[in-house]
Amino acid sequence: MTYGDSDIIICRCQELTKADILAAIRDGAETVNGVKKRTKACMGFCQGKTCEKLIERIVAEATGKDPAVLVPPTSRAPVRPVDIRVFLDTEDEQT
Repeated sequence: MTYGDSDIIICRCQELTKADILAAIRDGAETVNGVKKRTKACMGFCQGKTCEKLIERIVAEATGKDPAVLVPPTSRAPVRPVDIRVFLDTEDEQT
């Protein structure tokens, strides 16, 4: 799969284009994690579910590496707010 237009949005959450990804690769990124560190790709609401494979393909094309050989990116579960009442001892409140 080849990408022709550098204005194509690759990471919708961070509004990153193919040109942004290629700039990160020119800056030294050789993996998805390298692109992630330079651009914040894969760190939006979807946590890379939408853009990770696209970035992997772009990195593979630009570096000439097989996508199967690229180091998989690190992923972390998104943080969600927790209601403060979860941490309160409810027995103390009733007495």
